[in-house]
Amino acid sequence: MFHDRFDAGKRLAKALERYKGRKDAIILAIPRGALQIGEVLHEKLGLPLDIIITKKIPHPMQEEFAIGAVGSGGVRIINDEAAASVPNEYLENKIREITRSIEEKYKRYRGNEPVPVLNGKIVILVDDGIATGSTMIAAIRIARKQRPKKIIVAVPVAPADALVHIKAEADEVICLEIPGVFFAIGAFYDDFVQVEDEEAIAILARCRK
Repeated sequence: MFHDRFDAGKRLAKALERYKGRKDAIILAIPRGALQIGEVLHEKLGLPLDIIITKKIPHPMQEEFAIGAVGSGGVRIINDEAAASVPNEYLENKIREITRSIEEKYKRYRGNEPVPVLNGKIVILVDDGIATGSTMIAAIRIARKQRPKKIIVAVPVAPADALVHIKAEADEVICLEIPGVFFAIGAFYDDFVQVEDEEAIAILARCRK
């Protein structure tokens, strides 16, 4: 159990200590909640912080249930089993809608700042937890396109079945808690208040300075 995302960030920083001060390493957080964790890692490890945006494709009958994920550059992950009963028209429309929202979010968060170069870098992908793993796999595949030296996934909590798929995609996975029973990420935090865009953007701006 974690008190909040800042507590989770401090614990992850200890697990990532060997990457402290590396000139070839960068932290990429998945907005919004992961930016609170990313700021702690930035301060503790002395590594630059940026973002990588992926969004889940929600089931039409259950908004919180992910049937896949979408990322920039045409990256899409579809859980065939979860999406088996979902009309293809819904999927295609939702993917187009999410792709547009990702492009808008990048502009809102980054403005005219150049996109970080990942080629030859150690990329540390951070989120405040993993549920199905779809959004993290999308993030890994986006990063992989730039030929980084290594991709590390660092999260406070995730279920074992999702980690199997993450480990097949990443070069290293750090997960502090792997519960036997998993319902929702927020269940493993005392304080899991939603992070608004304004706060996430402010964190990114602070860390760039």
